[in-house]
Amino acid sequence: MENVDVGKEKLCMNKVVGKKTDTFFIEGDVIIPDSKPDILNPISTCGNVCIYKKEVLDGKIKFDGTVMVYVMYLADSDKDMVRGLNTSLDFSHIIEDKNCKSEMTTVDCIKIKSIECKVLNGRKINLKVSLEITSTIYANEETEMITKVSNIDDIQTLKENLIVNSKVGEGSTKAYAKETIVLDNTDNLAEILKAQIYINNQDFKISYNKILAKADANVKILYLTEDNEIKMQEAVIPIMGFIDMPNISEEHLCEINYCLSNLVIKPNSQEEHSIYIEAEINLSCMVYENKEVELIQDLYSPSKCLEFKQKEIKTTVDKKTQKQVCNIRQKIEIPEMENKKIYNVTVTPTINDSKITNGKIIYEGEIELEFLHEADNSAKIDTKNQKLNFDFTMELDNINKDNMIQTQIETIMQDFIVLSGGTIDVKIDLMFNIAVQNTKTINVINEMEVKEEENVPSYSMTIYFVKKGDTLWNIAKKFKSTVEDIARVNKIEDPNKIYEGEQLFIPRYAKTKFDVA
Repeated sequence: MENVDVGKEKLCMNKVVGKKTDTFFIEGDVIIPDSKPDILNPISTCGNVCIYKKEVLDGKIKFDGTVMVYVMYLADSDKDMVRGLNTSLDFSHIIEDKNCKSEMTTVDCIKIKSIECKVLNGRKINLKVSLEITSTIYANEETEMITKVSNIDDIQTLKENLIVNSKVGEGSTKAYAKETIVLDNTDNLAEILKAQIYINNQDFKISYNKILAKADANVKILYLTEDNEIKMQEAVIPIMGFIDMPNISEEHLCEINYCLSNLVIKPNSQEEHSIYIEAEINLSCMVYENKEVELIQDLYSPSKCLEFKQKEIKTTVDKKTQKQVCNIRQKIEIPEMENKKIYNVTVTPTINDSKITNGKIIYEGEIELEFLHEADNSAKIDTKNQKLNFDFTMELDNINKDNMIQTQIETIMQDFIVLSGGTIDVKIDLMFNIAVQNTKTINVINEMEVKEEENVPSYSMTIYFVKKGDTLWNIAKKFKSTVEDIARVNKIEDPNKIYEGEQLFIPRYAKTKFDVA
């Protein structure tokens, strides 16, 4: 038995092993505090989701969190017509997935689909929150492959050049967005009616073995003054966090996930005329490099008997990201809002369908708008829901129907102007964040050795008729010839073109004998 001198390369292969979307409900009864008047009807509800613990286990992913719910309601009182109530609903939820293992990584997106508020009596309501979690499960596999054989002169190799996404590393950190929002000095805050936080404008920078992750926390607060006036205050709070990551460079591909883990929104003393905001965000990051690999798919020697072991692995290839803004400019008719002030508009975009054709992704979706606006009734406020349909096309090089596509949408700008007759001039900018990748099954050769064989002829010429599915490589390997020799003898100009039934002369060269111990 002869030793084989081989060169090997290690890669950390990253692949998606599963993706699951699960919708579930959180329900609870809430008592109206004694300090607040009875509830007559709910006007509007909203909430913020916090995930304070996540566990990746064998066969499942467990989430522990809370939903902070704000209910604006019509009070059963002559004095206080609009009031607000905030409460928290804790939850623990498990997503079952048989492919999930404890050592794997998940990237999760959680959102509120709806909040229902039902009045049970003047002092008690029932809240039912619909949550949707989408988890993408990633596995890493350290793979060693043979890339070179040095001491066999007539080695024949079938190679394929691939760009694989090799994982460089992963890490996480906590970031905080803290701000004191200053109100008008004439406003004596009575209570917060509605508060929502959105994370957008996500970006990163790589330098000195660190990743600087940055984004904006957009906070909108609707509040009630002691003069029974309804006011809106907005703030943009910067988010910044550093993640240590050795051996990274600016050419690497970086994916950062932002997850709200805790949120504090509380009024300061009345004299300060301000509201304190503190958001805790978990930042998790995975870094990849697009590595070009010359993969040996098959090999043999005309003069030696080689045995090798192959390992089939699935890996991510051609991973890329792209951002593009979708500008929506429409006019909608809402006659009852003529000459009325808009307090707030909640914008909720949803993708209903997407398809890939001719190097493009075509999205069809809708935007749900909830207007909180001035009203003629004594409550001074009313709601109006409206839906807008939109189409958006993104061009992506080399995209095809086999690609795995992940799409996230951020609302980065919104503006609504009430025109005459109740026409609303709508301007919305949506940022589409697209991650595209392929999953490819490849065979890597990780072990090989030379076996002894007995008498073989020193030279022969065989006549062979091409069968369906044959390639010159398979024929050459079968008869211990080479692709080059078969092409030369048969005057084949393109080795990739042979035809069923074609007659080929197969030259064969080999040593006459291996010594048998």
